[in-house]
Amino acid sequence: MCVIDSSLAEVRSGRGVPVKLPTAAPRRLHRLAEVRRRQAITRRTLARRLNTDAASIKLLEQPTSDMLLSTLYAWQEVLDVPVAELLVEAEEPLSTPVMRRAQMVRLMKTAGAILERAQQPSIRRMAQMLVDQLCEVMPELRGVSPWHAVGRRRTQDELGQAAYRRVPPEVFRRSSD
Repeated sequence: MCVIDSSLAEVRSGRGVPVKLPTAAPRRLHRLAEVRRRQAITRRTLARRLNTDAASIKLLEQPTSDMLLSTLYAWQEVLDVPVAELLVEAEEPLSTPVMRRAQMVRLMKTAGAILERAQQPSIRRMAQMLVDQLCEVMPELRGVSPWHAVGRRRTQDELGQAAYRRVPPEVFRRSSD
């Protein structure tokens, strides 16, 4: 009987003697992160849609991370791409329809940002017309939000402003009513 301990990459023969196995470089299994970025979906949004946290999404996006098929299908549904696009095959680029969709999403985000920030009525009308035309071409773009207006997004290691604001202790004390 042989027992394989993958964490130590050794095989124990029936006599309890460990035998070292050659460890292969980790194999790339999927391209979830690449597809997510091309679809212009943030980790935070994806985590919310998958009912998990952004840290789990970051771990699953590692190209060598192994996952259940049900998890892969959940990603496929949220990213709205064929499952084959999420799997790695001979390092080919994404298919043309998926690339086109990602381009349309970015275009819609830009048009939405122009519409949101335009001060002049004529610019607002043109931006609204562009948004409407994009939705005619691809109806699923209706729910796409514009690019973020202020600054840069914080990294996962940075804290938001709420972490730096002090709350007076009285807020947490119960009133003796």
